[in-house]
Amino acid sequence: MHRFHCRSFAGLMLAIVSLTSFATGKVAEKPISDTTVVLVHGAWADGSSWSKVIPLLQAKGLHVLVVQNPLTSLADDVAATKRTMASAPGKVVLVGHSWAGTVITEAGTDPKVVALVYVAAFANKDGQAGGELVNAYPKPPALGAVHDDGHGFLYLSAEGVQKDFAPDLPASESAVMAVTQGPLAASTFNDKVTDAAWKTRPSWYIVSANDRVISPQLERDSAKLMNAKTTVLASSHVSLLSHPKEVAAVIEDAVKSVDASPRTSK
Repeated sequence: MHRFHCRSFAGLMLAIVSLTSFATGKVAEKPISDTTVVLVHGAWADGSSWSKVIPLLQAKGLHVLVVQNPLTSLADDVAATKRTMASAPGKVVLVGHSWAGTVITEAGTDPKVVALVYVAAFANKDGQAGGELVNAYPKPPALGAVHDDGHGFLYLSAEGVQKDFAPDLPASESAVMAVTQGPLAASTFNDKVTDAAWKTRPSWYIVSANDRVISPQLERDSAKLMNAKTTVLASSHVSLLSHPKEVAAVIEDAVKSVDASPRTSK
């Protein structure tokens, strides 16, 4: 019941953001692109984590859809992402934050997807699980704040959200994030990507230089591996909330790039 209310609240907040943008005239009258931006949230979050980026993209005339991940397995999150993409009329630029990097790496082979944008996110190789990526680098501070609820789902403590997950946000914001966070099934760290989409899709990567959830070096190495167009922000793990203008600009750049070419691939 708690998780239902969190997801319902997130949906309501996204609707309010969209309606407010329309009422204030910040949404362009006509779309400037037939490409849909599909935003995918990570662990310990929900769709409302994109609430500051959405109106910025809409103001540019971009069509935006947001996935609500169940965070129960890679397969479940990929299925949720594909359901959302199915309602997009044309091409898709798929954007993933954190754990959702693994999700878009798996889901991004969908024929609709023409580009990938990683925001402080995992970018797995074929046959690689998220746990393998994490263990290949020094343990980030946030992992010390993770606890199991006794039912196989992982949470971040309120202190961990404030100090490690979102230290560059006001305490009032991180406090709300702590109680509305989406718990992640512990088993997801063993779920492996089968066919990495970044091998055949142009990629963009936003590195969070001050990340305490995912190693910033892991992020840099992932961006280099993918030959991604890379932006480095002096941000915590949640640049989508602390630096929404910069994140939106990278997404817009990806859209413009694929719109300039009918089909871009590596």
